[in-house]
Amino acid sequence: MSMAQGEQAVSAAGSAAVEEPPDTGTQAASGRTAAGAEPADRHRLTALQGLAALSLDAMASIAYGPEAIVLVLAAAGARGLGFTLPVTLAIAGLLAVLVASYRQVIAAFPNGGGSYAVAKSHLGRRTSLVAAASLVLDYVLNVAVSITAGVAALTSAFPALYGERVWLCLAVLILVTAINLRGVVDSAKAFLVPTMLFVGAILALIIVGLFRDAPVSTASAAGHASALSDNATTVGALLLLKAFASGCSALTGVEAVANAVPSFRTPAVRRAQHTEVALGALLGVMLIGLSVLIGRFHLQPVHGVTVLAQLADASFGHNAAFYLLQFATMVLLALAANTSFGGLPVLMSLLARDNYLPHLFALKADRQVHRHGVLALAAASAALLVFSGGNTNALVPLFAIGVFVGFTICQTGMVRHWYRQRPAHWRAKAALNGLGALLTGIAAVVVTGTKLTDGAWLVVIALPLLVLAFEGIHRTCGRIGERLELGRIPQPPHRARSLVVVPVSGLSRLTSQALTAARSLGDEVLAVTVTHNDPEDRQAAETLRRDWELWDPGVDLIEVPSTTRSLGRPLAAYIRNLPRPHDAQVTVLIPEVEPAHLWQRLLQNQRGAVVAHAVRRDTDAVICRLRFRLAPS
Repeated sequence: MSMAQGEQAVSAAGSAAVEEPPDTGTQAASGRTAAGAEPADRHRLTALQGLAALSLDAMASIAYGPEAIVLVLAAAGARGLGFTLPVTLAIAGLLAVLVASYRQVIAAFPNGGGSYAVAKSHLGRRTSLVAAASLVLDYVLNVAVSITAGVAALTSAFPALYGERVWLCLAVLILVTAINLRGVVDSAKAFLVPTMLFVGAILALIIVGLFRDAPVSTASAAGHASALSDNATTVGALLLLKAFASGCSALTGVEAVANAVPSFRTPAVRRAQHTEVALGALLGVMLIGLSVLIGRFHLQPVHGVTVLAQLADASFGHNAAFYLLQFATMVLLALAANTSFGGLPVLMSLLARDNYLPHLFALKADRQVHRHGVLALAAASAALLVFSGGNTNALVPLFAIGVFVGFTICQTGMVRHWYRQRPAHWRAKAALNGLGALLTGIAAVVVTGTKLTDGAWLVVIALPLLVLAFEGIHRTCGRIGERLELGRIPQPPHRARSLVVVPVSGLSRLTSQALTAARSLGDEVLAVTVTHNDPEDRQAAETLRRDWELWDPGVDLIEVPSTTRSLGRPLAAYIRNLPRPHDAQVTVLIPEVEPAHLWQRLLQNQRGAVVAHAVRRDTDAVICRLRFRLAPS
């Protein structure tokens, strides 16, 4: 395929993707297609499956969200820990705002994309790219953080595996990637049981803890040193604000459902909205319940023991239920990466349709899988895992900044949306989204400022670089579209004189078939052979010339001398300098043998590939590779 053909194929793929009818969530499932294929809805999500496939990130944040609040408030001593519940209630209020907002986003933008789609419609191109870049970074970091956290829980139980943590991380990544390549439904089925086990264990912990007498001191009873600050500070607004921002890490993943609406079965909008509400309700109940237990049991941060583990010990006791919760937490943390695999490929497909990413990311494989997006996410995550050495602490400072940026942009865009549409009660809805934008914007600034020296500067640099990359791809696609005159009525087709060049190196049945095909394709056919000054090559060239004259196929044999052993460049130079009318089309027909068995390709000299590469690089000729299939003996 020539460069021009390649550009046409890319543009055609992109155009086809753009013209794909949107799933508005109101179309009914229609049995089988005209070709007898299975309906696409079979490979899409129900509300329950969507909760399993797209909520793992948010559910896993239960393991570190409350702990993040406690660790910050511990700087003010026991008095500071008394503000755990108020801070959690503020986060739960923000969660309610976000769920209500994203429920409206799902209805307004049924093709998915979340904050990117909202910003694109209401805040302009540049802002939408910032939202998209923040989501891309957040999704990639979520995979790395989730897997390293899950493996850390495993190596805590089995210290002998600590030295192999990078390989364990990569093994988990390969497993999650392989499941997602089979489709979102298969991934949802695979992760449904771990999700239900974790949610059930957390709810059981809360219920049992509410009716159990509080132990005297869980930290001292366990024999661990308390991490409570000896130099307690006053509980000021800045400390509460920092605790609020840190605890907002529990809100990561709330946007995943809105980003992946096309992954749901019809009616997609209603199913996605139900999933969003269920996710928000479960997350809110678990956050508030755990916060109540933290105050009831007077928990303190303890070195080497997570807050969730202390709560399990206080509620269940050190028994089988305690270890079951730890195991469920470990599995869910490791598998929380699935949220990214459900949301990012859909976002990348939208970016590709808008010419901000290569068009191959808009293509779907069987089972409604954006395979290239899944593989790209896996590759980027693998690089992060290797770079960080499988260390969660090296990645956590980078996490959650992107999602707060996306939250803020989305909420601001929805304010513009209500102002432009002005439906009933639009002022109240706009005020709700405006409050959400203010809160998430403050959280984004605080988190970035407090984590800047801990590695967050990488995100601050990566975000604009990713936006510049999007714009560079967009400009390139625009230039290709200009050259191809996309969107314009082309000139009517006409017949042009055709010249077919056939590279030959000897006489065989392959040569005969190639010349037969060439004479059928072109008005004029030339057979070209490259000769060298080596005595052995000169003798072979004389033999070929003599045999050609005896064979007399009715096609001239042109000898192209070369001072080097190169084959492709002399042939490309000859084609480039061929005298021909300005509208004449030159086709290079390269005859090649197609072996009967795959291993037999190792015996070939790959001359056809060498010639095709040189001609494609140095000329505007059309390349046609004629395959001569050998039947099995």
